Amino acid sequence: MGANQKEMFFSKGNTLQIKNVLTRTDLRPLRLAYPNDTFESFIKKHDLHRITIHGIRHTHASLLFEAGSSLKEVQDRLGHQDIKTTMDVYTHVTRAVKEKTADTFQKFMDM
Repeated sequence: MGANQKEMFFSKGNTLQIKNVLTRTDLRPLRLAYPNDTFESFIKKHDLHRITIHGIRHTHASLLFEAGSSLKEVQDRLGHQDIKTTMDVYTHVTRAVKEKTADTFQKFMDM
C-alpha cells in the first residue's frame, strides 16, 4: 500500500486490518478476475508463453523444492495452514529431481 493510500485509509478512521491484498487507489476491492485479466493481456501483448498467475506460483513452489527447500519452508512461503496441501499439490517430481535421485543412488551403489 502506497503512502497516499495509507494516509487516505487512516483519514477515514480505518486501521490496516484490511482483507484485500490488492485494492484500487480509493481502497475499493478489485474485481476478482482483474489481476489474471491484466496479466493475460500482458502475455498476449508481448507474445509470451501463456501461463497464469497460479501457474507462476506453482512453478515457484516446484523450483523451491528443486533448489532443496524443505517441505515446511515451502508450506510457510505459500501460506498453507495444512502441510498436506503443500504435499498433495506441489511435490510432484521434476525431471531434475528424478536425475538427482538417480545420481544419489548411483553414488551410493559405487561406494
